[in-house]
Amino acid sequence: MKAVVLGADDQYRIADLDEPAPGPGEVAIRVAYAGIQWGDTMVRDGHFPVPRPFTPGFEASGHIAAVGEGVDHRRVGEPVTTLTTAGTCAEVVVAPAALSLGIGDIPLRTAAGLGWGAPTAYDLVNTASRLRHGESVLIHAAAGSVGTLAAQLARLAGAGRIVGVAGSRARADYAARFGYDQILLRDEFPAGLGGDRFDVILDPVGGATRRANLELLAAHGRLVTYGNLATYEPVMVDTNDLLMQGKSLIAYNSNLLSRTHPERLADSIRRALALVADGRLRVDITAEHDLADLATAVQRLAEGAVLGKSVLRVA
Repeated sequence: MKAVVLGADDQYRIADLDEPAPGPGEVAIRVAYAGIQWGDTMVRDGHFPVPRPFTPGFEASGHIAAVGEGVDHRRVGEPVTTLTTAGTCAEVVVAPAALSLGIGDIPLRTAAGLGWGAPTAYDLVNTASRLRHGESVLIHAAAGSVGTLAAQLARLAGAGRIVGVAGSRARADYAARFGYDQILLRDEFPAGLGGDRFDVILDPVGGATRRANLELLAAHGRLVTYGNLATYEPVMVDTNDLLMQGKSLIAYNSNLLSRTHPERLADSIRRALALVADGRLRVDITAEHDLADLATAVQRLAEGAVLGKSVLRVA
């Protein structure tokens, strides 16, 4: 099969590899589209140590071609979206059956666009922060795949006010299509908020932004962290200060959840799929690349040039 391989020299190449066979609890999927996400930049740049050569890709859509022990054989041929730890930038990938969900009539291209972003956004709004009707929300990286989905999900959950932070005017204009009431540019944050406080803040940025977010929480507010786009610099928090205002700092890690409680992550994928199927949640795919163009796609994402979601066409 054809696959992209990331070598020890940090270069992507197309290689011919043997097709993998599913083990117990796994399925083999003939890939139609692979989603491109921030984890791809982290692997390329060495933040996720993986053995090289490495076949990248953590999310895909396609049809189940074979099943391993313990998996219903009737699933062969089923169109699915899947989450994996590697290997979706290839014609066939092996993935956990529990995290390979049937998509019904949803197009394969759209299903690939859900990726890790859809269950992450769903959980940030509904599970981690437990957003309540009428509460205010601040969402960083507003124009990204998680940000655009989180804004829609916050609106569906009954948020009273949704504010986003974006890195450029073009990104802010794009994010405005997804239900934000106000969008600030990154260099306007936090002064442009005029002293407003928020019940829920979603923060994938870290560093100085995270410290500012803690100050922006309303009483009983929840800051949910789910990444470190800007820096891995530690942020020190005085828990006594949090206690006095009833504030909470919550960490969400979808990769860890996939290993400790995959059934919980699968449930969030199903819920996101149902919202897409009935038209209440929109996955916006703004770029499609060929298998041989993965390096360009990952670089564009790293540079902040991607709005919404980009995918790799495999089949």
